[in-house]
Amino acid sequence: MLASLICLFCLALVPGAGLRAQQPPAAVISDPAPDKANPPTMEAPDISSHGSMMHAVLYIASGAGAHPTVVLMHGFPGNEKNLDLAYSVRRAGWNVLIPHYRGAWGSQGTFSFANALDDTQAAVNFLRAPENAAKYHIDPRRIVLIGHSMGGFMACLTAAHDAQIAAVAMISPWNVGPTVAGDLKGRSDTFNDASPRLAGTTPEGLIAEARRNAAKWNYVDYALALKDRPVLMVEADDRNLTYNQEMVAALRKAGNTRVTEEHMATDHGYSDHRIALQSVVVEWLQGLAAGSGK
Repeated sequence: MLASLICLFCLALVPGAGLRAQQPPAAVISDPAPDKANPPTMEAPDISSHGSMMHAVLYIASGAGAHPTVVLMHGFPGNEKNLDLAYSVRRAGWNVLIPHYRGAWGSQGTFSFANALDDTQAAVNFLRAPENAAKYHIDPRRIVLIGHSMGGFMACLTAAHDAQIAAVAMISPWNVGPTVAGDLKGRSDTFNDASPRLAGTTPEGLIAEARRNAAKWNYVDYALALKDRPVLMVEADDRNLTYNQEMVAALRKAGNTRVTEEHMATDHGYSDHRIALQSVVVEWLQGLAAGSGK
């Protein structure tokens, strides 16, 4: 018994152990008390983006009134959609919108990185529309962007250009510009595997697009635009780690005092750290809610 207590004490002192050394939040491991008057629901709205319709799923939290809302952006092409994370976030009292970029997973139109950036903003605009905010119980003042891999890149740049986004979380974000501008050794498989699942694309076309825009698609350059907002960076032992750490350093250098950095010894998909990932994100969101007084 004494040995176990000492072990727990030591874990609490390990830098970065933080949230993972604690009991997972209730929203991650248990269902909330039923609310028969305002139960959780799920909708499947189509979101207009530049003349095409994106398919989306909207998980609506239980309880009366308007809820803070997460836009959860998947990666390239989005095999991992983090639906377990969406459910935990909803149990914590947040709505969660998961849109599929144009040309991805049945959405109309053509996929490109530039289109995906526009699509992320279109998803935010959908939530802010007064008729949608009322229909889906959304508080448009409390919209948070969370993205995994390429979705983290989309979340970062969209938040940097939209000062009304309350906060942003990046889960092993892929830094598209400098990664593709450099040596693609070991990454060509990413394009070859993803392109067949994305309408209107070829590996060569996507690589050429990223290289043309490399100078403006380095997310580290947008740290200053995020200096006044909470940022969560979750890192894994993957090919994105160096850029993730560089972004955290840039945010802190820019004067951001609300940067949370969590590293996990796992793969890019957090395959054996799913509970840990949910715990970190939910606790961070709960901290945002507590800080806003809501």
